[in-house]
Amino acid sequence: MKNLLILGAGTAGTMMATHLNRKLDKKEWRITIVDQHKTHYYQPGFLFIPFDLYKEKDVIKAKTEFIPKGVTYIQERIDIIDHENNQVSLANGDSLAYDILIIATGSRIVPDEIEGLNGPGWRSNVFDFYTIEGAAALRDRLAGWEGGRFVVHLSEMPIKCPVAPLEFTFLAEAFFHKRGIRDNVQMTYVTPLSGAFTKQNCSTVLGYLLDEKGITLVPDFDVERVDEENNVIRSYEDEEVPYDLLVTVPTNMGDAVIERSGLGDDLNFVPTDIHTLQSKAQENIFVIGDATDLPSSKAGSVAHFQADVLTHNILSYIQGKEMTASFDGHANCFIESGFGKAFLIDFNYEYEPVEGTFPLPGIGPFTLLRETRINHLGKLAFRHMYWHILLRGLPMPGITTHMTKIGKKL
Repeated sequence: MKNLLILGAGTAGTMMATHLNRKLDKKEWRITIVDQHKTHYYQPGFLFIPFDLYKEKDVIKAKTEFIPKGVTYIQERIDIIDHENNQVSLANGDSLAYDILIIATGSRIVPDEIEGLNGPGWRSNVFDFYTIEGAAALRDRLAGWEGGRFVVHLSEMPIKCPVAPLEFTFLAEAFFHKRGIRDNVQMTYVTPLSGAFTKQNCSTVLGYLLDEKGITLVPDFDVERVDEENNVIRSYEDEEVPYDLLVTVPTNMGDAVIERSGLGDDLNFVPTDIHTLQSKAQENIFVIGDATDLPSSKAGSVAHFQADVLTHNILSYIQGKEMTASFDGHANCFIESGFGKAFLIDFNYEYEPVEGTFPLPGIGPFTLLRETRINHLGKLAFRHMYWHILLRGLPMPGITTHMTKIGKKL
């Protein structure tokens, strides 16, 4: 009996367990998935919690609810990956041998990477919303906040869901309008990028929207530290941005086990072939989702497309065949813009976001790179699709693994 071991039972790891459980011969292969946490979070939902649009219960389910029958689930912390000897050591002292390893350990925020960020003001007047604890604490703070200098700050790239900081900013602006305090709030968006977003076409559109909403954009800001005593963030170029309430996206890094195992880059992301998703360290190790160092977005849609490719390539690898399935960097993301509207973008390694329709060419129902009501409804509907379709490895209606050029103004 051969062993296929999956590290991480988040979005990517769960999908791979589901796909491979259907494809592998159970008389020849044993599938095991390891994760130290018992709770599965719908992470896109964290965005809505600060504005009391979602409750914690809306984004939480047990991981075991999505692990398919026939797959062994071990809830334990991973100590180290011994990739030279094909085994993984767990914190409880157990060791797991593998013939094929899939790393799906995700990414996490690391506030300690920025001097002064994780100080006495953390979750008092300095907040994150990339964790459920941060999002809930921010909700409680915003409920009684009466205005002042409101700064949304992005520390550095890459981050999970690159559009989320902009979405948060737009939702906050609408929230302040709803509370009747928008005139009392000076809003600033601070980013290390040269524009509002990583993709130029999208950056132009969203940068215009920031201006239209009266939100000041501060680009090219490389943060050095947070000065809590004076309520300012400082850059390496001695630029200062003052705040009364700071919402920040700290440095994102891969899991600490990647560093302990000598498998990661400077941010603990695993060097991965951009098309086959095979690790560059060992041929029997594959990487998926936020754990990779790929130049694609770290988002749920990306993990979904990668899972299709990786399933095909692992089956080819087992059969000793060439791995012909190729990930093209495909990503699509809804971008909440406030007041019940949203954008939708669809892009890959080769093409930036462009106008068009999605997923059906000429029909939609969603419109690309334009602000519409139905895009917002699609964003809300995705939570149901995530729990009931995506995690269960079912096909998404009309959505292809590779980005289609049909119906787009390339």
